[in-house]
Amino acid sequence: MAETNFDVIVIGAGPGGYVTAIRAAQLGLRTAVVERSHLGGICLNWGCIPTKALLRSAEIWHHMQHAGDYGLAATGTSFDLAAIVKRSRDVSKRLATGVGFLLKKNKVTVIDGEATIEAPGRVSVTGKGAGSYGARHIIVATGARPRVLPGLEPDKKDVWTYFEAMVPASLPKSLLVVGSGAIGIEFASFYNAMGSDVTVIEVLPQILPVEDEEIAGIVAKRLGKLGIRIITSASVTKLDRATGAVTATIEGKDGKVETLTVEKVISAVGVVGNVEGLGLEKLGVKIERGTIVTDGYGRTSVPGIYAIGDVAGPPMLAHKAEHEGVVCVETIAGMKTHPLDKSKIPGCTYCNPQVASVGLTEKKAREAGIEVKVGRFPFMGNGKAIALGEPDGLVKTIFDARTGRLVGAHMVGAEVTELIQGFVVAMNLETTEEELMHAVFPHPTLSEMMHESVLDAYGRAIHI
Repeated sequence: MAETNFDVIVIGAGPGGYVTAIRAAQLGLRTAVVERSHLGGICLNWGCIPTKALLRSAEIWHHMQHAGDYGLAATGTSFDLAAIVKRSRDVSKRLATGVGFLLKKNKVTVIDGEATIEAPGRVSVTGKGAGSYGARHIIVATGARPRVLPGLEPDKKDVWTYFEAMVPASLPKSLLVVGSGAIGIEFASFYNAMGSDVTVIEVLPQILPVEDEEIAGIVAKRLGKLGIRIITSASVTKLDRATGAVTATIEGKDGKVETLTVEKVISAVGVVGNVEGLGLEKLGVKIERGTIVTDGYGRTSVPGIYAIGDVAGPPMLAHKAEHEGVVCVETIAGMKTHPLDKSKIPGCTYCNPQVASVGLTEKKAREAGIEVKVGRFPFMGNGKAIALGEPDGLVKTIFDARTGRLVGAHMVGAEVTELIQGFVVAMNLETTEEELMHAVFPHPTLSEMMHESVLDAYGRAIHI
């Protein structure tokens, strides 16, 4: 007879859920994970991974159009959209298979179906793995879904969410992206690179609202040069849908109204946690603003029930979910742990140019009463960036002038999503400006700009 009693049941096998389940099994806990759709969740199947595959195709296509800048000739070039989408889907499929292998390797029981928490310690599953399962600890890792605003309801035909935007049957001649967070800007970047006429609408005064104002300004300028129209401090109040076209009514904060007719619309106005249908309200689990309230260890208001990842609130990032899950399950196992410090979670946007950040923006640091020292180093001063043909970008560092503590780092430019981890490690080790200045960075690399930015904060930059 199949096992029905476990130490831990994880509901949801996205990046947070499957990592949590594997770590639980490593700690000797009898573990099961319930998944109603795909192993790997949204991130692996419809988010982080397939979008990066699409953006890689767009990046290569962009470079092909500028082959002459590198002394090369690329004539008669073209692209096959169906093949681009297929590659993206194949990448996701390959990794999802890998998740299944890892769960099996670690002896995690995978239950196919949809879960409801009957009571603390008891989970009911419908679907292929139907049954009643017991567990001393139940971890909710159900993720999130696209937010839907009145009047912008997706119809999967003319108004898309990221699901439809990832698998286009044809390239739209014109596209309106509503929302300029990471999802919106990445899709704007992809479709612009492939040839669509793209407009981005943002209700706030700057695109990429969570990023440093200076960095966001550089991105906006670069996107504008690439042909993307950006309208900030404005909202879409109405969509009129007709065959093959959508007309958006756009209203600015100043009351000015304009209309824009496009072939497709992408609604990228954020996500909301998947809290419904789990039985949480009946059990008294506290929910606020569409996500489950937890402490820094994943514990909810009901003993024995935990939540991690997007369903437990922002920042809604896969790496946050994974780390949060490990902290949660190690706490359950009785290990000495530390609560998740959200101030040290990096954020990355894979548009052209890339954006990466960790810690406080300059504005937030000043608002917090911190006397700051700010360093900047431009890509145009870096030999590797020039050799790569990527001279546009900036590395910005923010220090507490009193203590030398690194409180924030913000980057825009080529490969900054790979560079940011250096500053993440530095912040976690409580590294000071002196230690960063004494570190030897390899030459020629883009990482040298990180060093120069630190030096600049203290008036010691060499190459500017």
